[in-house]
Amino acid sequence: MHTLFCLLSLLQYLTAANDVTLVFAGDAMQHDRQILAAQRDDGEYDYSGCFDNVADYIASADYAVVNLECSLGGKPYTGYPCFSAPDDFAEALKNAGFDLFLHANNHCLDRRDAGLLRTLDVLDTKGIAHTGTYRNQSERDSVAPYMAVVKGLKIAFLNYTYGTNGIVVQKDVVVDYIDKAKIRADIRRARERGAELIVACMHWGVEYKLLPNKEQEQLAGFLEEEGVDLIIGGHPHVVQPMTLHHNARHGKKVLTAYSLGNFISAMRTADTRGGVVLRVIVGRSEGKPYIKDADYRLVFVNPPSSGNDNFRLVTKKERGMLDLSARQLFDSFMDGAENIFMRYNIGVMPETEIDVLRADRVINEYDAAELMQ
Repeated sequence: MHTLFCLLSLLQYLTAANDVTLVFAGDAMQHDRQILAAQRDDGEYDYSGCFDNVADYIASADYAVVNLECSLGGKPYTGYPCFSAPDDFAEALKNAGFDLFLHANNHCLDRRDAGLLRTLDVLDTKGIAHTGTYRNQSERDSVAPYMAVVKGLKIAFLNYTYGTNGIVVQKDVVVDYIDKAKIRADIRRARERGAELIVACMHWGVEYKLLPNKEQEQLAGFLEEEGVDLIIGGHPHVVQPMTLHHNARHGKKVLTAYSLGNFISAMRTADTRGGVVLRVIVGRSEGKPYIKDADYRLVFVNPPSSGNDNFRLVTKKERGMLDLSARQLFDSFMDGAENIFMRYNIGVMPETEIDVLRADRVINEYDAAELMQ
């Protein structure tokens, strides 16, 4: 038994060392109530505590991605319908462990061209990688698709939005709108630049709908047939199903998450009070990457309870710390999200369940090796 335990631990260690862990979070928003909660007496903005309960989980990933669904357009800071968040919000997301910010979404032009340009300047100054919006076409031509090398794995991240709330580009800035010809060209360019894994992050769908519509499903099918490995969705502000299945044509697994919901916001209805953080484990077989596993953790946004306390993300582990009314909303959100996932998810399970399956797999591998001796 001691030998089995030692071998099991060794196998788990070796597997973890060779794998690449990716984490994706949903819409990071800044409504008026969030901005007000973060404001301090000296006029500065402090987001301490917002992400404390999930920071270790995010930072444990080899690479973490979040959708920055606001501009950093400067003062006056505003929430819905035209968002302009304090620069400190981006810093807080970075400190929580995120490596890449998505910015092609329906609020990226909320402060028009100037706000988009300032957002890019702030992110660059803070050393935060970003994709989906660009200062001009020349910049896009030089940096898109965005490529990251993670533990030796070359990954392309593509990011597109269905629209920008009717606000149009005024001069030179570029927003990556959903366009099949552009997407196909970007995928081809990613392969030419040596991408081993392609991730398409899509801002699509209908707000507050718990199931994807036909347009999402058809576009996901297009992306899959073009060879995309991961399809990560946002915009509905509620969670939608996730699937991990085998694509026979390409001979590989493909993961689609139709909507991760809200990562952090001040929305009030039960379904919009949180979202899902998706974790994807990428392994290698005969030198080629493949999606080994995918699991998730649900997060709930708890508003300030007293004084200047911030909006905070909580998970199941912190449920007991909530007051009665917050626990009721927490349970309503969790029950609703888990009901959708239980009914429609394929191959993507809660982190606790997938960890059990991973342990079983390692034990079975050990048993098979014993039989061959």
